[in-house]
Amino acid sequence: MDKSLLQQLVLERLAENLLQAEQAALAAHETATHEENIAENKYDTLGLEAAYLATGQARRAEAIRQAMAHWRQFRPGAYDASKGIQLGALVCLADADGNEQELFLGPAGGSMKLDTGAGLVQVISTDAPLGKALLGKCEGDEVSLQVAPRRQQFEVLQVQ
Repeated sequence: MDKSLLQQLVLERLAENLLQAEQAALAAHETATHEENIAENKYDTLGLEAAYLATGQARRAEAIRQAMAHWRQFRPGAYDASKGIQLGALVCLADADGNEQELFLGPAGGSMKLDTGAGLVQVISTDAPLGKALLGKCEGDEVSLQVAPRRQQFEVLQVQ
C-alpha cells in the first residue's frame, strides 16, 4: 500500500473536517450575535450558549489546521527492522481470534478510518495507547494492551 496515498487521504479528510468546523463556528457566531438572541433577562442564555459553541468550534478548527500542517510536513519512511515500528509504519496486526487489521502510524490529529479501496486502514498516532505499544516492535512480535477491564493481545504480522 502506498503511504503517500494514505497521507493524501488523511489530508483530504482533515480538509473536509475543517470546512465543517468552520461552517459550524460561523453558524454559532451568527446565532450568538443575532439581534433576536439578545438576552432579555438573566435566564435567557441562548446567545451566551451560542457564543460558547462558536468558541469551541473555532478551537476545533484551529486544532484541525495544526493537524493538517503536521500531516503536510510528515514524510513516512521505509520500515527499518533494526529500529522496529516507528512513526510512518504501516502495520498489519492480528488479534487473538485471528482478525486482521491495518494500522498507519502518523502524526497526532489524524485518527480516522480510511477506505482505500483495498480495505480499511485505521490511522492512529504514536500518542494512542496502541501506537505507543507498537513502537519498537518487529514482525512476529506480540503486543499486549490493557483496555478497560480486558487485556488485548495482538501479533505483528507485517510492517511496511
